[in-house]
Amino acid sequence: MLNKKSVDDLNVKGKRVLVRCDFNVPLKEGKITDETRIVAALPTIQKLVGDGAKVILCSHLGKVKNGPNEGESLAPVAERLTQKLGKEVVFVSDYNVTGQAATKAVEAMKEGDVVLLQNTRFRGKEETKNGEEFSKELADLADDYVCDAFGSSHRAHASVEGVTKFITAKGGTNAVGYLMQKEIEFLGNAVENPVRPFVAILGGAKVADKLNVISNLLEKCDTLIIGGGMAFTFLKAQGKEIGNSLVDDTKLDYCKEMMDKAEKLGKKLLLPVDSTIAAAFPNPIDGPIDVQVVSADAIPADMQGLDIGEKTAELYADAVKTARTVVWNGPMGVFENPVLAKGTIAVAKALAETEATTIIGGGDSAAAVNQLGFADKMSHISTGGGASLEFLEGKELPGVAAADDK
Repeated sequence: MLNKKSVDDLNVKGKRVLVRCDFNVPLKEGKITDETRIVAALPTIQKLVGDGAKVILCSHLGKVKNGPNEGESLAPVAERLTQKLGKEVVFVSDYNVTGQAATKAVEAMKEGDVVLLQNTRFRGKEETKNGEEFSKELADLADDYVCDAFGSSHRAHASVEGVTKFITAKGGTNAVGYLMQKEIEFLGNAVENPVRPFVAILGGAKVADKLNVISNLLEKCDTLIIGGGMAFTFLKAQGKEIGNSLVDDTKLDYCKEMMDKAEKLGKKLLLPVDSTIAAAFPNPIDGPIDVQVVSADAIPADMQGLDIGEKTAELYADAVKTARTVVWNGPMGVFENPVLAKGTIAVAKALAETEATTIIGGGDSAAAVNQLGFADKMSHISTGGGASLEFLEGKELPGVAAADDK
C-alpha cells in the first residue's frame, strides 16, 4: 500500500495534470462553513503550480440526488481557492464537466495556471459502472493524474479510479498527492506496523457499521475500547440491563464472538462500566436534557444510555496513558449536545495529553476533536470517514490501488 508514486516523482513542467481533490465542503446559503478540506489540498496544488504544471482540479460535492443544481456547484470553492493560492482559479461552470468549455479552458492554460472543473457528480456517470466515457474524457484533458482525495479513495468512481486506466494507456503517470501519502503512511503504519502498546478506540452508533473493523483491529491492537451507541449491543450480549438504549439484536452473537476472540488472542476489550442516561434522545440534538449516571448493567427499562459515565471515561483515559499508538474512530456519546459530550471530551483530552502517535479516523471523531478544540494536539486527523474505516478493516482502496507503484 505504501510504495506508490507521489507528486515528488513527477516531472510536470509544461504538462497538464488532473488532480482529484476532496472539495466536499459543507455549505450554508452558498458559503463554505468549514474549509479544512480546501486547506488540506493546498500543498499538492502549490507543489504542482511551483513546478510549472497546468493544474486541472476536479472533485464532487454533496450527493446530487436530483440532478445538477447551483446549490452544489463548486463555484464557492473556486473563489476560496483563488484567495488561498493568491492567483486566479478559472472555474468551468459547465454541468457536463468535461465538455467544450473545459476543453477550451485547458487549451488556454499556461504553466502554473489552475482550472477547477464543475462538480463531477453533475455528470451523472461518476458513480456508475458505465462511467467509462466520463473517465476517458477526464483523461483526455490531461497528461498525468494525481489522486489526493482520500475521502473518496474507497470508491471506484470515474474521477478516482476509472480515469487512471486511460492515463496509463496514453503513457501518463498516476500518482498520489501529499494528503493521500500522509493518510496512507499514518493509517497504514498504525495498522500494519504500530509502535506498541497499540490502543484502538471505536465508538459511534451502530455495531453493523464497524463489524470488520472490530475483527481486524482485534488482531492488530493490544487494547480495544468500545464506546458510543454500539457498546450497548456488547453489554446486552453480556446479559446486562440496557433499558431503552440503542441495540442491534441481530448482532448479539457477533459481539459474543468478538469478546471470545479477544480472550483467545489475549487482547484487552474494554466496555463501559457506567453510563450517562436520560429518558429520551435530546430534541433538538443540542437542547437541554436531564441526565444521571448509573452502572452500565443497571439502566432502568424506560431510560437510555447516551454517553459513557465518569468511571468509564477514567478507565479509557488510563488505557490511553500507557499507549504508544492510538487510533480513534467514533464518538463516545451524543457529542453534539454539551451535556452528553463529556465522555468524548475525556477521551479527546487523554489523547491530547499522551506522548503517543494519535490518529483520528475521520467522520464524527474528526468533527468532535475539531469542535472541541483538540485538533492541533493530534498527530493526524484523517480526512476520510468511510475511507479510513475501510482502511482499518484491511480493505484495499481503489483510489490507492490505482496509483502507479514506484
